[in-house]
Amino acid sequence: MISRVYRATLFGLYQLCIVAGIAMMPLAIAARQAGITLPIHRLLENVEDAYEASQAEDA
Repeated sequence: MISRVYRATLFGLYQLCIVAGIAMMPLAIAARQAGITLPIHRLLENVEDAYEASQAEDA
């Protein structure tokens, strides 16, 4: 039961990170033109890896 809640929470966090990344796209474009990169991809990769690991444990 706890694993289902954990997996659902990770899935929700993953989806939230995707939405935040899309919403911050204009800011990321402006920052890149200024020579700054935002590390959104790292956050997304970490959450994705955690979600996939939780699915592999249940399989």
